[in-house]
Amino acid sequence: MSRSGAVAAPILLLDLFSLFYRAFYALPPMCTVAGEPTSGLYGLSVLVLKLFREQRPAGAAFALDTSSPTFRHESYDEYKATRGVAPGPLTAQFDRLGQLVAALGFPAFKSVGYEGDDVLATLARELVAAGESPLVVSGDNDCLQLAGGATRVMIVSRGATKAEIYDEAAVVRRFGVTPAQMPDRSALVGDPSDNLPGVPGIGAKTASELVRRFGSISGILERLEEVRPVRAREAIRAAAERLPLYLRLARLRDDVPLEPGPRYAPITPEARERVRRLFTELEFRSLLGRMDAAFG
Repeated sequence: MSRSGAVAAPILLLDLFSLFYRAFYALPPMCTVAGEPTSGLYGLSVLVLKLFREQRPAGAAFALDTSSPTFRHESYDEYKATRGVAPGPLTAQFDRLGQLVAALGFPAFKSVGYEGDDVLATLARELVAAGESPLVVSGDNDCLQLAGGATRVMIVSRGATKAEIYDEAAVVRRFGVTPAQMPDRSALVGDPSDNLPGVPGIGAKTASELVRRFGSISGILERLEEVRPVRAREAIRAAAERLPLYLRLARLRDDVPLEPGPRYAPITPEARERVRRLFTELEFRSLLGRMDAAFG
């Protein structure tokens, strides 16, 4: 499905649950007249319309998490153990979320044993190999390791009202390491959202400096006696046996087994009508007028 042309229209790879949760928590409670909660659905719909209006993609696909444990949970019992139970008004929107995905008509991929981020990494790799230009859209900084070459990453902010697009150079400017080195940095500094502890006493600045100097976790461990300051060296020494595990947890997999079939789909006239009907049911009247600008 590659296309010729000087500037290829991107393929949107949407991190469904990350974006849905972010939209839910960004907005005040919303309900239909009958009392059906809709805030997460509304925020996600606003984002999709905005992406299509501004990016003019050739198509899109969704990546989903599954409810099953992943290889990360099997490797580390405490992985994401601090995450609480989703609130009722959010889970009450799950059925409608499935309806929205079906209405849009984009393929939705998931794989038991893997996270949605791994699915995104796999889709991005496959699309680049096919000559496409993926734009990964997520609220999770873990996806920044995918930036580079034809792949860009859009990180939606906590409030779901702002977003920033990263290529490799933008990642280096902000974090001081390349996208490929982001997992090494995360292994050192940790990630509270995933309950990844990192190395106590190693902050973001020190982690970036160490990865930039030594290249990787393995490079740091091989040249541990060169690490300065001494307190950082001793902290890393104390965590040395755990660091390869933290790195494995932080690094996204791009070899996820996915169902066969097209890796993305365009928005079709039939999909526009399905979305229009769903927006009407959900009482998203303000979004009906935005559809032509987004999907026209």
